[in-house]
Amino acid sequence: MDPSIHLGTAGVTESYRAFGEREARGVSAVYAGWAAGVSEDAAVADLLAGLPPGKRQPNLVFAAARWHGAHGTYDDLRATLLDRWPEVRSTVLARATQTNEAGRCAVLLPFLAELPQPLALLEVGASAGLCLLPDRYSYRYDDGTRLDPDDGPSDVVLPCALGPGARAPGRLPEVVWRAGIDLAPVDVHDDDACAWLETLVWPEHTERRSRLRAALDVARRDPPRVVPGDLLDALPALAAEAPADATLVVLHSAVLAYLDAPARSAFVAAVGALPGHWISNEGPQVLPWTAGLASGTDGRGFVVAVDGVPRAYADPHGSTLAGLDG
Repeated sequence: MDPSIHLGTAGVTESYRAFGEREARGVSAVYAGWAAGVSEDAAVADLLAGLPPGKRQPNLVFAAARWHGAHGTYDDLRATLLDRWPEVRSTVLARATQTNEAGRCAVLLPFLAELPQPLALLEVGASAGLCLLPDRYSYRYDDGTRLDPDDGPSDVVLPCALGPGARAPGRLPEVVWRAGIDLAPVDVHDDDACAWLETLVWPEHTERRSRLRAALDVARRDPPRVVPGDLLDALPALAAEAPADATLVVLHSAVLAYLDAPARSAFVAAVGALPGHWISNEGPQVLPWTAGLASGTDGRGFVVAVDGVPRAYADPHGSTLAGLDG
């Protein structure tokens, strides 16, 4: 066997062990068990080591295995990977982790609402564009704040618990233009693509899956525009289309971790050259000015920053928001 495969196998076992302990534990018993199993299973790790490095991440591999019937115990995952590997591998290579969590709008909303209105939203890594629709959802913050669109409560209701130092917004933003960029935009009318989005939701997260279906229904009534392309190449031209009398807001959640360091630096420079504002919602290790804030999260949390200034900690799925001192 190629010695590089052995090196890759060691990397797979360590990355899956870390995923199970840091991300899945207490969040998904199924994924925690699967990750632990892979970390101790040389045969499965060897298979995964044969994938391109960018395709070995647990979220993608586990979703692909579920797409082909895996469920429940680690033994079931193992059987699916070993017995149906050509099919699982093909799905891994063809698909991407395009999780589109509308719930993140609940932690972005306080910062969108404080900007000069109206807004022109531009999301990079937009997937199906569900986070481009913050004005079409209802919100229920645990301080008693209830916000609904002008035409009444939405079918999508986003709850959010506020920690110390976080305040609910007093209004929904006024969005007059919206557009997104994605390497492979998800068509909200494509049943297969939408089914894959559902598969990306972790097994036990039935509420998130229901919310995804409802958000897709909202999007289908007036789909946001999401253009195909690399975010670095497409950003300047798309930003130039935003109306001059609206505040341009470039936003993203859980996107920059998929870029290497030079690409992240290039993106920061590109955003800095644009008018308007920039809201990032990423893991604390992704951007240099948030790296020192990692101790304020449980290893899973995101940091919301506005124009490069860290403002709050957020649950990755939007269920909690807390000030940096909280």
